[in-house]
Amino acid sequence: MVMLALVAVLTLFATHDAGQLWWIALLGVAGLPAALAPQHRLLGPLSRFAEVVVLGLAASQVAAVTTLNGTIGGLGASAVLPYLAVPVTVTALRRRFREGAALLAVTAATLLISAALTQVDGGRQLGQPGYLAVCAQWLILAGLGLYTAGTLHRVIRVRSEGKPQPYAEATRLLTQLRTVARQLPGATLDPGGISEHLLEELRTVARAERAAVLSASGGGRLVVLAQVGVDRVDWETTLDADSAIADAWASQQPQTASRSQARSHAGGDVSALIVPLVAGVRTVGMLVMEADVAQAYPPPVVSRVTALTRPAALRLEAALLFDEVRSLATNEERQRLAREIHDGVAQELVMVGYGIDNALAYVEEDPKETAEALRTLRGEVTRVITELRLSLFELRSEVDRHGGLAAAIAEYARTVGASGGLRVHLSLDESTARLPAATEAELLRIAQEAVTNARKHAGAANLWVTCEVDPPYAQIEVSDDGHGIGEQRTDGHYGLAIMAERAERIRGRLEIRPRQPSGTTVAVVLGSSPRRDRVRGKAAAAEGE
Repeated sequence: MVMLALVAVLTLFATHDAGQLWWIALLGVAGLPAALAPQHRLLGPLSRFAEVVVLGLAASQVAAVTTLNGTIGGLGASAVLPYLAVPVTVTALRRRFREGAALLAVTAATLLISAALTQVDGGRQLGQPGYLAVCAQWLILAGLGLYTAGTLHRVIRVRSEGKPQPYAEATRLLTQLRTVARQLPGATLDPGGISEHLLEELRTVARAERAAVLSASGGGRLVVLAQVGVDRVDWETTLDADSAIADAWASQQPQTASRSQARSHAGGDVSALIVPLVAGVRTVGMLVMEADVAQAYPPPVVSRVTALTRPAALRLEAALLFDEVRSLATNEERQRLAREIHDGVAQELVMVGYGIDNALAYVEEDPKETAEALRTLRGEVTRVITELRLSLFELRSEVDRHGGLAAAIAEYARTVGASGGLRVHLSLDESTARLPAATEAELLRIAQEAVTNARKHAGAANLWVTCEVDPPYAQIEVSDDGHGIGEQRTDGHYGLAIMAERAERIRGRLEIRPRQPSGTTVAVVLGSSPRRDRVRGKAAAAEGE
């Protein structure tokens, strides 16, 4: 309506003839169907094509009138052609760019045909340069507007396609991760295995009596992923301490030092090399190498070491991310199962218990026998509810970041032992260093399964739980004085299969053996014992002498 009013004023000003306003009225009639039924598949496009045909005829006629009146010649077409913006803009807003191009083509054809048929001053209007210039100007402006709208639409669409929904993006990335994982050497994304392989490579290019790969675990601390050496080393894992490890982490540059990066060291000449494992702009871990000589790591050696650590940093980052994704998925599933059990079976069994209580209160026939049967059933329901609550406790049990693995295992063993009438004997030996979070979670689940099997199937009176953690070494052992694994039920063997899968996942060894004089011992061992390493080192030294 605004554009109709504008071209009406311009037409009246150019022609000084109110009779020419009937073209404006005809334009309004032609555009009325599109305004009343904008979503109609036929009326909208037909109405817009009618508008541009009327517009082409009106422009030619108004230009002819202005030429005859001797006012502004063929330039009079500019009084009507601004209305061309209306149908073209509508097609652009509705993303019908082909229709917009067709409208411009029909407009140009109408302008040319009507000019060829219109006589002005003894000639054809098509021969007037002013008329042609005005028509070309407005057609070009409308075409540029349509092209700009189409370009903006394509840019917005590309950007929106480049930012898919979170779940769609997660599905795409996880699918790619699965494909890549299958193509990796050994088809593994294990941080410990990658770290051990890196240490083996580095010992071929640089001397190292002690070496370790550490990664961040949260809380401003590092955890040992793998280490080599004759003796187990208690590395400095605090990032806010005054150490070369903290300096290398902050600067993301290799550091050398003339003192050991261990918390306790016997002294003597020491050379230390600390190389941050940087993937992109993110530090994912630290490499620490130490030799018991001075100046063991000159710049050429540092260059060879960093050349090996650059690709290893990318592999380690992928493995750590994979562990984090797997841990998140496992925790989410565990919480979901806990909610389902709590809101489903547990609540139903509680209601069954209430129903039994009511039956006991109102029993009339054969009260003694009925009451005894109901009491037995009530005891069975109570037992099932206890089992469900223990299952909920197991699902919700996690390794506290400050408490450690040993504390989590001890808490679970005490709770389950108390519910099953077991006397629990604990032996806990855990260093200040921590295992990776995913490894601790798997070890906790293995210990929980072993304790649960002993309570459910062994018929034991005593339970011995031993936990020794000295990263990257760990050993969890659960023993009972029951009747042995050979007499256990089928679901007990299923639990052993689950434990074996968990142990294999963290590159550990599951050992199941009989206990004397009775019972079973289930143990999971991760890495090699510090004592065993020390003995091996002494034997190698003696052989060298």
